[in-house]
Amino acid sequence: MEDGRIVLCGANAYEQKYYFNEQFAAIPDSIKEELRIICVLFTEEVGGIITIVFEEDGSVSLETDAEEGDILYDEISSGLMIREIRRNRQEMFESLSLYYRVFVLHEEFEG
Repeated sequence: MEDGRIVLCGANAYEQKYYFNEQFAAIPDSIKEELRIICVLFTEEVGGIITIVFEEDGSVSLETDAEEGDILYDEISSGLMIREIRRNRQEMFESLSLYYRVFVLHEEFEG
């Protein structure tokens, strides 16, 4: 993305498609599968589009969107589900952030 953010993965309920950025192919398969499940289940339950993005500083953001006029998309459920995903998968998102900061931004690991 032009603003220094990079899409990791996402799903689109309208096209019924899942996308994973192959730039991150080195991420373990178990994490890739968990990301796929998160995205696909989100779009199955809430609809719309979900995108998981690495921010410029390496943090991980979850973003949702819906097509204009989509009366089936539930913004309240979307917000609740995003909070639940963040709470339940906090450790995984922290690990992804660390992965990005070390292998993409080339920051020193202080562990």
